[in-house]
Amino acid sequence: MIKFEKVYKRYDDKAVVSDFTLNIKEGEFFVLIGPSGSGKTTTLKMINQLINLSEGYIRIQEKPISDFDLQELRWNIGYVLQQIALFPNMTVEENILIVPEMKKWSEEDMENRVIELLESVNMDPDKYRHRHISELSGGEQQRIGVIRALAADPDIILMDEPFSALDPITRNNLQKDVLKLQQKFKKTVVFVTHDMQEAISLGDRICLMNNGKIEQVGTANEILKNPANDFVRKFLQTGLPHYQEEKIVQHLIDGNYYSTTEIPANATISVADSVNDLIILLSKNEVVHVENSEDSSQIVITKNHLLDFLAYEATSSKEAEA
Repeated sequence: MIKFEKVYKRYDDKAVVSDFTLNIKEGEFFVLIGPSGSGKTTTLKMINQLINLSEGYIRIQEKPISDFDLQELRWNIGYVLQQIALFPNMTVEENILIVPEMKKWSEEDMENRVIELLESVNMDPDKYRHRHISELSGGEQQRIGVIRALAADPDIILMDEPFSALDPITRNNLQKDVLKLQQKFKKTVVFVTHDMQEAISLGDRICLMNNGKIEQVGTANEILKNPANDFVRKFLQTGLPHYQEEKIVQHLIDGNYYSTTEIPANATISVADSVNDLIILLSKNEVVHVENSEDSSQIVITKNHLLDFLAYEATSSKEAEA
């Protein structure tokens, strides 16, 4: 779908991205992560030519991006920023329809699209479509930013640390919304973050960068179980809070982060296993069955349960520090 072939980006003589080669699959939720200055945002912006590469090729469906008409390329790529970048003088509906209007969609198609997208993030169209952006909370504005990127039905969505300025609870809820949207609309998502928890929760695969180079690419399971080098090991140690080494699955059960609904589960974990083990399993499975619980009923933990638990823990940790 998106192929990088020996891509470099240089400013004067300094390379901020070097020898970057990988293939992002169609329909994949692909995460770029790394410390500040690692080149992840530059890499993202080269896909839609907000930043031009210095050397190498980026191809979309085997076609070099330099061969696309720039407007055609960007119409086919949704873009979500941390700063949201909505137009405050416009209504929610007007913000969502910017690209569909430029593409001359019919009035009926645009109205149906607004309703579909607002409903997909649990925002009542009758309540929200005619509101101005200034009337919305930060989380509501970011939801509009996400669905605006989907409005013209692009094949690719780029997301540059879209939730980093939000509080943990709002961030957690938006992560769940984005997962649901990606599963519903089957888009290829390239997502930049500096948060390893977020990368594990969202990514089908993760690319860990440092100084403009790829350190390791793989699933969360592969990276957590087999870090490629010392840099990856140290990044994981600092990126995953220490409490996860002490917390076990039973803590989620105690906090009611589970369900007794008869949901099919392809993976099983014990109540005595660590939360890290649960994270690894849920990076590959939507649902995990919990065995050895004192409760005789079937107990399952979903990705949403885990996200809720991690958000609660992060909030509690911040409150304790304050």
